[in-house]
Amino acid sequence: MVAMPAHTKKRLALFLLLTIAALGGLAARIAWIQFGEGQQLSAKARNQLRENRIMQSPRGTIYDRNGRELAVSTMTKSLYANPREVKDAAALADLLAAALNISPAGIRERLATGASFVWIKRTLEPEQAKAVTLLIKEHGLTGLGFVEESKRYYPNDSLAAQVLGFVGTDDIGLEGIEMTLDKTIKGRELKQVIDTDSHGTPIFKSIFSFIPEKQGKSVYLTIDSTIQYIVERSLDEAMAKTGAKAATVIIMQPKTGEILAMASRPTYNPNQFERYSPEQWKNRAVSIIYEPGSTFKSVIAAAALEDGKVRPEERFVDKGFVEISGRRIKNWSDESYGEVSFTDIIKNSINTGFVEVGMRVGAAKLTSYVRDFGFGKRSDIELPGEEAGLMFDPKEMRDSDTATMSIGQSIAVTPIQLTAAIAAIANDGVLLKPRIIREYRNDDGTLAEIFEPIAVRQAISPETARILTGMLEKVVSEGGGKKATVKGYRFAGKTGTAEKLKPEGNGYLAGHYIASFGGYGPVEDPQVAALVVLDDPAGFYYGGEIAAPVFSDIMSQVMRYLNIRPYDGNPLLPPAPAAAGVEQPDSVPAAQRPSAPLPPGHVSMPALSGKTIREAGEELHSLGLTFVPVGTGTAVKQNVAPYTAVKQGTEIIVHFEPK
Repeated sequence: MVAMPAHTKKRLALFLLLTIAALGGLAARIAWIQFGEGQQLSAKARNQLRENRIMQSPRGTIYDRNGRELAVSTMTKSLYANPREVKDAAALADLLAAALNISPAGIRERLATGASFVWIKRTLEPEQAKAVTLLIKEHGLTGLGFVEESKRYYPNDSLAAQVLGFVGTDDIGLEGIEMTLDKTIKGRELKQVIDTDSHGTPIFKSIFSFIPEKQGKSVYLTIDSTIQYIVERSLDEAMAKTGAKAATVIIMQPKTGEILAMASRPTYNPNQFERYSPEQWKNRAVSIIYEPGSTFKSVIAAAALEDGKVRPEERFVDKGFVEISGRRIKNWSDESYGEVSFTDIIKNSINTGFVEVGMRVGAAKLTSYVRDFGFGKRSDIELPGEEAGLMFDPKEMRDSDTATMSIGQSIAVTPIQLTAAIAAIANDGVLLKPRIIREYRNDDGTLAEIFEPIAVRQAISPETARILTGMLEKVVSEGGGKKATVKGYRFAGKTGTAEKLKPEGNGYLAGHYIASFGGYGPVEDPQVAALVVLDDPAGFYYGGEIAAPVFSDIMSQVMRYLNIRPYDGNPLLPPAPAAAGVEQPDSVPAAQRPSAPLPPGHVSMPALSGKTIREAGEELHSLGLTFVPVGTGTAVKQNVAPYTAVKQGTEIIVHFEPK
């Protein structure tokens, strides 16, 4: 055997060493990749072949007070595209445009982004999804696919549109209840992990990973959809008849503050909200301010009566005008009524008389009473865009300011404020917070939260409220509000006519008016309070002529719907409750507690001392009695003594104080 030269051995040894070193380095690198960077690189690879999509589970349903659906969520298809897989973007855009009712240019613009995933159109209507599916099959289109998403649907179209609002892209509430309760109604976010190929195209044969679906809380409103329909139909007829540019109607329960109906015109269909202007989305019941005119005189009368500055039968001499600080204020009719009572001043809406009693009360006290009725601040009803209104600072008021405020001028209010004030007079002077939400329910139907009536304050005494009710009833039966008469029922109310303020708030628009009527009834046991406002009517513009008939039409239907019996000839008003609290159960001797059988239709008045608002309300409601809370905390007195026989349906006023 020939010996290998020494230099060859050295070269071979070096080669082997280098090979071993290279293999060792490669092994080390593999080990580092496997154990050091393995998880990071694996995640990177997965991310390149997967996409995370954030989806929303369905929003909670919105119901009316009787459980009728007003807003629901349904699962619909959304169309996406992978531009890298699209063979002819221009041809695809032309095909899809007609089926989706969008412009070809818009589709081409989306396809030109260079991304691997773009939305073509979200939440398609069923017929649109079907049309696109047929196009894909007929033309062999590539790069398109569907994803299931939740879409909001309003089954009654424009009914209560401004109350409900609407939902925009990505499940965001943009108006109405949908906006204010967005966090409550909105469902949970769903993280959808989609496997894709190297081009980013979703592989729908792969498994989708979802967070378990859970929809948001459902909401029960105080709205009654039947009453809402009655209101909206009457309002549409009034708009056509009067030529008004806009209008609003609110109906409230005086004893609970619950809104039974709230409608605005112009209106819109929330299923197609994008086709309408923001002006049509506006809920005028809370978001406009206007001079109330003579409807405000009921509040001025309440202040003067409560402050002892006038009596119903006090006589006045009306010359047809009055001079205050060099300003002449005339009656709306330009007439002089001569010697009249204060009842006649209210009945005929005589400006001079209201100016005189307003001046007697004085700027500071008058403003205080007005604020006690809720004016000058938001009511905090659960709706967006509420205005606070405009009020005088009594420190800066001149006599002429006091005079004009006394006839409903130089101030600005919202319809919801005025409705709440009217309801307070109907509710024995107790101002309640207006409410449009009744309760929340979880996705399994269990009760999550219920909302009780909230008494803001006792604006005037029950006695004053009842005296004023009798006077306002004459406005409807004998005065300027005759066209508000509801056949078979006794209603109280006040007409109003006011010049429109300029948009910038400086002066008036000549020849433009707001006609209104606010009232409540039946006066022996008020069940509803309502306000009708017609903005800028053509032709006749007096509230008594055009707004009062709308009130009559609505209330005639509402009385029948609520099954309220017509007036039976009993005394107009029940006796006023005692001003002081009654004895509580511990101080009522057992001998005074009724032991004989109760008369038919009567129940024994329970002792409520120490009970919460909810406990007292549930007990009274179970007995068929009407509950009117005043204050917060626990019960300290009630207007009907415990253990006495009381007729079902009687109004029970319970005062509460913090512990």
